[in-house]
Amino acid sequence: MTGEIRPGDVGRAAQVLLDAEASRTSRGPITAQWPDLDLATAYTVQFEALRRRLDRGERLIGVKLGLTSRAKQRRMGIDFPSLAWLTDAMVLPAGAPLPRERLIHPRAEPEIVFVMGDRLAGPGVTSATALRAVATVHGGLEIIDSRYRDFKFTMADAVADNSSSGLFSLGPVGRTPDGLDLAHEACLLEVDGQVEDAAAGAAVQGHPAEALALAANLLGERGLAVEPGWVVLTGGMTDAVHVTPGARVAAHFTTLGTVTVAGG
Repeated sequence: MTGEIRPGDVGRAAQVLLDAEASRTSRGPITAQWPDLDLATAYTVQFEALRRRLDRGERLIGVKLGLTSRAKQRRMGIDFPSLAWLTDAMVLPAGAPLPRERLIHPRAEPEIVFVMGDRLAGPGVTSATALRAVATVHGGLEIIDSRYRDFKFTMADAVADNSSSGLFSLGPVGRTPDGLDLAHEACLLEVDGQVEDAAAGAAVQGHPAEALALAANLLGERGLAVEPGWVVLTGGMTDAVHVTPGARVAAHFTTLGTVTVAGG
């Protein structure tokens, strides 16, 4: 890939990123070799990588949103979140040690997570409609792991790399959304017992259900939908923290319990 986008570049870009993940080798951003990469093409690269994941036996189980907080959007110079895919290979049982042999430079961030009860298809999905389609709400920890050296990339690079997907853990508490005040659901993020950050659900698009509605509407533009049983990670509530070997990361939620990840 050099400069102009050519036929076959999408497949090559997808494989380069999958190979970096498999070999745990960080690299420079693909826009260094492919400066014409735009967001639409980056999503095509992302989808091609998903197709190759499914071909090798992984199963699609949901979607994740990235850059849902205003602070992160400002840092990246954008005003909208990104969307990426989740497969069963990305599930980490809560409390299990981090499989460092699969990761390059993992970081953890707390999230409010939805498990879907009903199909949710855009366009025109509102947060109220979205919440009615949810079966259960969980606290979660996402382990992000960019394939780019030092987590340095453009928005198009990040989208092509499946929004720095790595692993995710759901907490043991699953509640129906009825009666939950998710905008004010607070979370303390601890590393080895020390509080590193804190936030509430309002940090995610003003309300996590807004992120879910956004996911349904973005998928609707492609003729897709959020499907029953899918897991939806609504986006990091706080900045991500490094997960060093031996560290213990814990996210303590007001009503959604505690999720822990051991650094491995």
